[in-house]
Amino acid sequence: MKDLDQYMKMIKPAEWGISEKVHKRLDSLTKPVGSLGRLESLVVQSAAVQGSEDPSCEKKVIFTLAADHGVAHEGVSAYPQTVTAQMVSNFLSGGAGVNVLARHTGCDVIVVDMGVAEDIALEGCVDRKIDYGTKNFTKEPAMTREQAVRSIVAGIELALETDFDILGTGEMGIGNTTPSSAIACAITGREVHELTGRGTGVDDHGLSKKIRAIRTGLERNRPDPGDPIDVLAKVGGFEIGGIAGLIIGSALKRRLAVVDGFISTAGALIAQELHPGLADYFVISHLSAEKGHDLLTEYMKKKPLLDLGMRLGEGTGAALAIGLIQAALHLYYEMATFEKAGVESKNAPDS
Repeated sequence: MKDLDQYMKMIKPAEWGISEKVHKRLDSLTKPVGSLGRLESLVVQSAAVQGSEDPSCEKKVIFTLAADHGVAHEGVSAYPQTVTAQMVSNFLSGGAGVNVLARHTGCDVIVVDMGVAEDIALEGCVDRKIDYGTKNFTKEPAMTREQAVRSIVAGIELALETDFDILGTGEMGIGNTTPSSAIACAITGREVHELTGRGTGVDDHGLSKKIRAIRTGLERNRPDPGDPIDVLAKVGGFEIGGIAGLIIGSALKRRLAVVDGFISTAGALIAQELHPGLADYFVISHLSAEKGHDLLTEYMKKKPLLDLGMRLGEGTGAALAIGLIQAALHLYYEMATFEKAGVESKNAPDS
C-alpha cells in the first residue's frame, strides 16, 4: 500500500504521439475523413491512454460507490437517509437502473460501501467504509483531512485491484448533490445558486434549504480552492473522494475512466485539480439535467458525450457511454479500408 503522494508521482502522461498512426488508420476506412466525428476522437483518446494503436474495450466495469452525508439532516433531499442502504441492497440484487444498463452494455457492476450510515452485511458488497457517513458540514467539516485522503486512496486501490479495459464511475448517497455543489462552488468560485439543483426532486422550499446549507457550509468551513483535499474534507463526501481515486487508479493502469453525472463529475474535478494531466484519462459520459453540471463541465473544459436529460446517477450514464466507446472501437477494427473494399478513396462519397 502506497500513500497518496506516491501514487500521484506514478502518473504518466497519455501518449498522444500515437494519434498520428491512429488517425492514419481511421482515414483509411471507407468513409470521408473525420465523418465519424467524436467517435473517432474516442478511439484516439483510448489509444493515447492505453499507449497502443490497438486499444481494447472488452473488460468493462462500473463502480457504484455508496456513502451517507451528515448534511442530509438539513432537509436537502426528498428521500430519507435510510434509502442509501436500501439502494445498496437493490444494486446487489441487480434491480437498479445501473444494473439494467450495465447488463445491456456488458459491464460488471461492483458495489462499494465507502461510508453508508449503517453496516451492510450483504454478500457482494465491497467494504471500504471510512466512517458511518460524513459530518454535517453546516456545523463542522464533513470529514478530517486524513479521512479525505483515505477515501481517495481507497478508490485508487479499488481500481488497481480490478482487471478492466475501461472503468465507469457511479455513486449512491442520499443528499450527495449537496456536497457536490459545495465542492463545485468552492473550486470554481461560482455562486451557490448557479451550481445547485433540485437533486432528488426537492420543492422550492427544499431547494432554498439546500442553497442555505451550502452557503453556511462554505462560510463556516472556508475550504481552500487551491487545495482540493481541503475542499473534499470540508464539504465533500466519501464516495466523491472514492470517485477521484478511481480516476487516478484508472490512469495508473493506463485505462480510460468514464465519469457519470453531476456527483461523479465533482469527484473528477477533485482528481483534475490534484493533477491536471488526469484530464486526458477520463471522459464525461453525459450532461446531467442537474443544474450546474453544464457550468462545471465547461470549467473543466470537458464536453459530455450524451445529453439525454438524465439525472439518476448510479453509473447509468457511464454504462451508456461505455457502449458508445465500444461501438467506436468496433468501427475502428471492423470497417473495411478503401483498399480492401476496392473503393477509390479520392472519389469516396460525401454522405
